[in-house]
Amino acid sequence: MSIRPIVISGNPVLHRPAARVTEFDDALRTLVADLHETMRDEGGAGLAAPQIDVLERFMIVAVGDFNMGAME
Repeated sequence: MSIRPIVISGNPVLHRPAARVTEFDDALRTLVADLHETMRDEGGAGLAAPQIDVLERFMIVAVGDFNMGAME
């Protein structure tokens, strides 16, 4: 797992089409872990792969009793 830099508004990557995810493999498991760690570090409630410069249609969302981590 690693915290990845977040792409901010205005970056062209956020306007490019992302690839459909067709297989849940080790690379996707790593992406999920990185998205989760990055989201928690930033105190967010959701994060999409393109926001960390990965052009895949995948996102995570915190639901329910979520500890906002950095926002506490």
